[in-house]
Parts: sequence; C-alpha cells; structure tokens
Amino acid sequence: MTVQITDDFDLKKIADSGQCFRIKAFPDGTYRFITGNQVLYIRKIEPELYDISCSEEIWNSVWYPYFDLDRSYSEIRKRIGPRDQYMLAAAENGRGIRILRQDPWEMLITFIISQQKTIPAIKAAVETLAVCYGSLAADSTDKLYCFPTPWQLSVATEENLREYKLGYRAPYIMDAIRQVQGKQIDLYGLASRSDRKLFETLKQIAGVGDKVANCICLFAYGRTRLAPVDTWIKKVIDQKYKGKNPFPKYKDGAGIMQQYIFYYAQTHKEEFQV
Repeated sequence: MTVQITDDFDLKKIADSGQCFRIKAFPDGTYRFITGNQVLYIRKIEPELYDISCSEEIWNSVWYPYFDLDRSYSEIRKRIGPRDQYMLAAAENGRGIRILRQDPWEMLITFIISQQKTIPAIKAAVETLAVCYGSLAADSTDKLYCFPTPWQLSVATEENLREYKLGYRAPYIMDAIRQVQGKQIDLYGLASRSDRKLFETLKQIAGVGDKVANCICLFAYGRTRLAPVDTWIKKVIDQKYKGKNPFPKYKDGAGIMQQYIFYYAQTHKEEFQV
C-alpha cells in the first residue's frame, strides 16, 4: 500500500543519523526497518508518497508512532532564531531526520554497546546478537532476525559476549539482563515516569552513564527535552558555541536539535579542530 507523509521525512538521513543500527538500504531506494517482531520495507515513489510493505492497521499502530509522525518537525525548525546561524545550517542540512521511537530493551543494550565503538562496529555487534540469540523475523523478504529478548539473551555467558568483541561492555550487558529479568527495572513501566525519574532509574544499570541514559530516553521513550552529549556534540558546544550548551532553550525540541547538530557534524568533519 502507499502512504502520504507531508512533514520532514528523509529515509537516508534517518538511516545515517546514528540513532538506529539495523536499518538496511537497498539499491532500488527501499529501506528496511525492524522493531520488535515487525519489519517494514519502505520506498519513496513520489514527493510525499511512499510504498510500504505492511497493512494500514500495522502502519497506524506500529510505524506511524515509530517515525514520530504526530509531531511537526517543520514547525520545530521554525523555533531557531536568525542569530543562531550554525543551528539554522544544521537543521537545513538535517531536514528529514526524525526521532525514532524504538524498543527500550534494544536501545538499552545497543547504547551500552555503543560506548567507544564506531558506528560500523556497533552495527556488527548488534547484528551478531540478533543472529545468535534472536528469533527469525516472519515478515522479512530476506533472512532477518529480531533483536533478542532479555530471556533469549540470558543464555549468553559473559565469555560469549566477549567473543563477540564486546569487551568491557560484557558485564554491563549481563547486569542489564539480570535487572530486567529480575524485575528490579521495568523498562516498559518506566514510560509513565518523569524525564528525571526515567533518567535516574536507567543509570542504576551498570555501564549506563549520563550520555547512554540520555540516548535511551530520547530514542526509546521519545523524551525530546533531553539532548545526549557525545564526543561530537561536545566538539560543537566547545568550538561553535564557546562552551555553552545550545539545546536546553529549545525545550521539547532539544533532542531534535541535537540530532540535526550530530548529523551536521558527521557530514562536515572538516570544520572541526582535531
């Protein structure tokens, strides 16, 4: 079936924005997304018109919220004042990026893995866990595995995880499994908590510091008031904003502005001092 998307929406920029590590692009312009046990193949066929592989019911219940399509990103970009030329350039460059509403468990493990790893290495590690411990996805046209549940991943040992090049992150993942399985932390129940309570609870898991907790809050729970600060964002703050964080003034658009800045920094690395 086809759907119309009239707001900012660019599949390539979403895929390259560093928030999701299992998107696959095909030569014909199709992009594959997977969340939980749902798989979507989507391709732009005309301006604002997309061919999708799922039913209208699944689109509305799963993928419409996944792509945050209730929110007008074009309106949020209008909040940028004329004096902030860097943010204006970043937002124009990143127009089409959206904050994906991803599975909390997958985001917890993914961003624990992400520490001190390149994006290709993160993708490889996440895919290895899916293939080794996840279930085969039913609706994929190519062989694809779902990300393993806490119970599926619990059969892995710390030694197994180290074999997958997860190194010092292995005990962090084991702690996450223990806490989620033991119900010390209810990742889905946390959706009703405040930003602060959610952030603080996530940090009770070994290896989850401020940056990782903020990433999970933003990319799993849609907490767009939070803006993770990684190495690239810190460079921007230091070199382009004289050390002053530009995101809080955007309130519930802070995380979206962060994504524009992150994407801009990734595509304009030559602008930064080593």
